[in-house]
Amino acid sequence: MTLFLINILLALAWIALTGHFTATNLFIGLALGYLTLWITQRYHSSAVYFGKLRRLIGFVVYFAWELLKANLRVAYEVITPGHHMRPAILAIPLDAKTDLEITALANLITLTPGTLSLEVAEDRKTLFIHAMYVDDVTLFKERLKQGLERRLLQVLR
Repeated sequence: MTLFLINILLALAWIALTGHFTATNLFIGLALGYLTLWITQRYHSSAVYFGKLRRLIGFVVYFAWELLKANLRVAYEVITPGHHMRPAILAIPLDAKTDLEITALANLITLTPGTLSLEVAEDRKTLFIHAMYVDDVTLFKERLKQGLERRLLQVLR
């Protein structure tokens, strides 16, 4: 966390040096700060910071791809005649333990078109979701657990 704060301070220093507070300038400052910290990593313990950032970028790319696929599938359903849906309500066992992990997972599932988080069990070990396209229940659960949940937990833990 300390390196993240140093990166933000380096970005703010960059903004102060250039004299323009814009989103582009902030991004450039963050990138330059990250590069500076990466170059000087042998002087501080930084493996966690650089690893988490790579996992975060990987997660964002993964979720964007899944979001695009889900949007296209729902759009196809809307513009074609007939129904191709196979809706189901599923109980997904959770590896997520904390409130943050469970809430983030439930919200990301709800953000994806065609899926909706319904409820978390009282023991917080199961998440109930509604999905529009479930061809194989076991495969759907496995893809959700090994894809979205696993990657999210790698970023948050």
